[in-house]
Amino acid sequence: MVPAQRSWRLAGLMTLLVTAALPACVTTPRFGRPGEPLVRAGDEIVVCGQLFHTGTPVVLWTDPGGYDAYRAECRFIPDQDKPSKPVSDSVLRYNTYRRHLPDEVTAEIRATGWSLPLLQQYVDLFVIHYDVCGTSRRCFGVLQDLRGLSVHFMLDVDGTIYQTLDLKERAWHAGTANDRSVGIEIANIGAYPDMKTLEEWYGLDCCCRRYVTFPASVDTGSIRTPGYVARPAREEAVTGEINGRELHQYDLTDAQYDALIKLTATLCRVLPRIQPDYPRDEDGALRTTTLTKEELEGFNGLVGHFHITTDKVDPGPAFDWDRVIAGVRRIGR
Repeated sequence: MVPAQRSWRLAGLMTLLVTAALPACVTTPRFGRPGEPLVRAGDEIVVCGQLFHTGTPVVLWTDPGGYDAYRAECRFIPDQDKPSKPVSDSVLRYNTYRRHLPDEVTAEIRATGWSLPLLQQYVDLFVIHYDVCGTSRRCFGVLQDLRGLSVHFMLDVDGTIYQTLDLKERAWHAGTANDRSVGIEIANIGAYPDMKTLEEWYGLDCCCRRYVTFPASVDTGSIRTPGYVARPAREEAVTGEINGRELHQYDLTDAQYDALIKLTATLCRVLPRIQPDYPRDEDGALRTTTLTKEELEGFNGLVGHFHITTDKVDPGPAFDWDRVIAGVRRIGR
């Protein structure tokens, strides 16, 4: 045996010995056999076609029971019953590119599509809305069937997150901020100058605990947690001022906060220009008025719809910004 052959065989023997000592998870081929299904854990979101774990239940638009904003037709009502004056001439409710990009970047995306590193450069806002619908099912029906709009995520009362589009898409949810943002609609009936609507949606049980009563017109069968009782995180309605208007609102559920914190922490890692913070006033408190164009352009992080548009007040005075930010920073340590 020539020296070269002896060296080659010795190297092969060492490889076999080392491989035999490794755990099966290391030595198993990376790819399964052709036709073998890949099973999701059920907590992943999709960004540029890649899956990222969140640690909280997520239903994708491709999953049974998911909500697909890519579809051109209505979800719940026949197309012929749509409003006669659509929001857009397009049958789509989203864009495949974002309009604030340099011309050369737009050309690249048109030619080859989004890559994650590219998206990470140009998306830096997470816009938070309440849906004034009460459930994610009802919210999607309004967006898809009635208004011709879209949003990347919906958060139901039981903490289930629904993703309707890959985050590379430009969803239609926040006007001028659409180009650089990801958006979420949180199931909550909203904030009002009086208590009339809130009294229709919230009551007290036999133990005098506050819960969402859901009017008969709202289908609650879509809530994925069987028997779930939606209770605001704080018993009493919260009163506060947003964009100069005094408003009353009941808080989100604890399940919604837990899910939102985990989703936000994931977004801040995957899209690191989204900073875990909100707009603050001179005293370091939450800014409760709309940002100027220049202020919004200079901010990267979490914003409410009211930070973008003067006639909006969501996510409302009850939304606990500090609870969310503290939770995100705790996970990020």
